[in-house]
Amino acid sequence: MKKILIVEDSPPVGTMIKKRLEKTGRYAVTWVKSMGETAQLLAALENRDFFAALLDFNLPDATEGEVIPLVIAHDIPVIVFTGHVGEEVRQKVWLFQVVDYVLKEDIASINYILSLLDHLEKNGARQILVADKDDEKRERIAGLLRVHRYQVLGADSGRDALRILAENPAIRLLITASELCDMDGRTLIQRIRRHDSKEELAIMGIANAGEHLTIARFLKYGANHCLARQTFMPEEFYCMVRLLVENIEHLQDLRASATRDFLTGLHNRRYFFSSGGQLFAGAGRHNLSLVCAMIDIDFFKKVNDAYGHEAGDLVLQHVAAILKKRLRSTDIVARFGGEEFCILAVNLDIPAVYRIFEEMRLEIEQY
Repeated sequence: MKKILIVEDSPPVGTMIKKRLEKTGRYAVTWVKSMGETAQLLAALENRDFFAALLDFNLPDATEGEVIPLVIAHDIPVIVFTGHVGEEVRQKVWLFQVVDYVLKEDIASINYILSLLDHLEKNGARQILVADKDDEKRERIAGLLRVHRYQVLGADSGRDALRILAENPAIRLLITASELCDMDGRTLIQRIRRHDSKEELAIMGIANAGEHLTIARFLKYGANHCLARQTFMPEEFYCMVRLLVENIEHLQDLRASATRDFLTGLHNRRYFFSSGGQLFAGAGRHNLSLVCAMIDIDFFKKVNDAYGHEAGDLVLQHVAAILKKRLRSTDIVARFGGEEFCILAVNLDIPAVYRIFEEMRLEIEQY
């Protein structure tokens, strides 16, 4: 379970938050009531592994948010929980580089906190590329993203940005300035959109305030969204980044559900025929070998009849795991239907084909 630190002097509020977080079964909560207690807790080495902290802005011994930098100094992401946020308090909170602030209102506030914690946990595996020729400006954007625990990559030129995107297909968002070392942001977007659609890679343009034409061109050439550098608020930036990343992931999930077999995680028959044709054409153009193999599980019906369909599902999943382990990521491995599987492997060593598939057969047989 993830360890959460709560610093809250109100017993009703602290109790409510602690119970709600622990009810999820995902978080172990440590609750203290003052800045002094917080300092003592963090001074102990074993207590420095908190996943996140939820801090009251106004404490009896820290009425101006002094507890916030204390916790942030221990590299703990901070969510501020406060009864009111005037403009002066809001600006002060964001100067501390917190994850967000939440008003003490009702159960919806607690639900929002839970969504923030879930978002932070997932961000550890999310990659974002920031492209800007100005090191200081690039680092400012990168710093904001790191507060939310994103993996951040940087580039000062369009060429580097394109290379990094090619080497890191898991990147889901590019944030690009209007000026790079070797091209402008519009040209970079044009080149990216030749092969990556808005459903595959989100792009946010960053323009200078008042550059309305630049913003319009960003959007015309394929950006999903644009912000004005000097005027955007942290709330606006974080909400838009989250929206863009989660939209890409949602579209990928929808696409995967249409091309993946739910039980085994392998590609399905539909994907096999659509992508197999492309693989076949590519192999022909480049004079590469293409191996097709059909695999059928013998006596599978007897397993279902003797032990039930749940046991049959386990057999299918185990066979699928062996196929994925034995074959390359470039090969198409699909569940063709029932207990049948089909494989397309391009440029496989032909003399070794029989040995490769016989080894797989023996491993499945020994299961």
